[in-house]
Amino acid sequence: MRTKSLKKNKINVVTLGCSKNVYDSEVLMGQLKANGKDVAHEEEGNVVVINTCGFINNAKEESVNTILEFMQKKEAGDVDKVFVTGCLSERYKPDLQKEIPDVDAYFGTTELPHLLKALGADYKHELIGERLTTTPKNYAYLKIAEGCDRPCSFCAIPLMRGKHKSTSIEELVTEAEKLAANGVKELILIAQDLTYYGLDLYKKRNLAELLEALVKVDGIEWIRLHYAFPTGFPLDVLDVMKREPKVCNYLDIPLQHISDDILKSMRRGTTKEKTTKLIKQFREAVPEMTIRTTLIVGYPGETEENFQELKQWVQDMRFERLGCFTYSHEENTHAYNLEDDVPEEVKQERANEIMEIQSQISWELNQAKIGQEFKVVIDRKEGNYFVGRTEYDSPDVDNEVLIDASKTYLKTGEYTQVKITDAADFDLYGEVIN
Repeated sequence: MRTKSLKKNKINVVTLGCSKNVYDSEVLMGQLKANGKDVAHEEEGNVVVINTCGFINNAKEESVNTILEFMQKKEAGDVDKVFVTGCLSERYKPDLQKEIPDVDAYFGTTELPHLLKALGADYKHELIGERLTTTPKNYAYLKIAEGCDRPCSFCAIPLMRGKHKSTSIEELVTEAEKLAANGVKELILIAQDLTYYGLDLYKKRNLAELLEALVKVDGIEWIRLHYAFPTGFPLDVLDVMKREPKVCNYLDIPLQHISDDILKSMRRGTTKEKTTKLIKQFREAVPEMTIRTTLIVGYPGETEENFQELKQWVQDMRFERLGCFTYSHEENTHAYNLEDDVPEEVKQERANEIMEIQSQISWELNQAKIGQEFKVVIDRKEGNYFVGRTEYDSPDVDNEVLIDASKTYLKTGEYTQVKITDAADFDLYGEVIN
């Protein structure tokens, strides 16, 4: 006979996918807490909310497997209720309801009030910026806009997140002040597209003005920019980056490819010449800037010649940070009408080749840092090391600085001057300068 689980009315929120999902889970948890609910992130609880990702095949598989795993727990009586929200649920709700009907309810990305109601809570409009952060206490994501108006052929995000909608500067400053009051020192600005920020609200690209407002928030030491789109990038942002020490000399700008044929088919609205010129402008305006980019290999019609051009360009550009994905054929996207004609093993080989080149570039750039001093924030302690980052590194995706814990005691969230003593492909080793 099925027994009810012991942890009564504790809600466990499970987050899959990107930083935007992390943010959404934190907002959900803030609302639940304000309603007096017992809520936790990825801990035991008799009610489970799974915030899913539906971006590419691997992410969708992980989301489906997580739902099935919790359905088994429900069957076994270890949990009482399972709710599913997020991008996968937004995109495939009818299919999911048919395939996994025992889930208590499915909710899309814009149905937070309905989800709260199902959890016995009311949506509180007055909770601007109130959320339960799940990141280490020293940094937090700040989502400045939702959705995307770009027509990229390979991307399903507009299907799941809708049109671009900026959050006002006033609201974002309020949220930043609340985060700072809770000990957050680093804001990581996220959106599907930072470049577009403000066009809907202020009739102009307004990222620079937002940064000017955020640097005035007491307690914030670093502000980092994630996910800018290359077409129409507001160059006044570079002036703010150069002038304001709080704005990290760092930009995450997914470029996806460089061959003109592929860029055209991808509907990126740019060319190799324009993209190369833009990167040159970045480096001339802010010479110490670290640029992170992501690329897609194996897009429909990508020839060996296209790939060799991309490879050569990666070697020439010497990006400080780079990630590479294999193309995922997503239904209801423009590229889905094209033939997915690059075999899976060729996609994987191409991704590996790009990452080998990048690994060598990263190693060479890191070797040049030996003997230099950097301001480092400590994120955590792991084994015998305190693990930190410079302003040129984002959490989870970039280089880390490892400091021998037997020689120095450091606190999480503390900023300290570190001299680099050794370096590998993606890690730096350093000692604290007293």
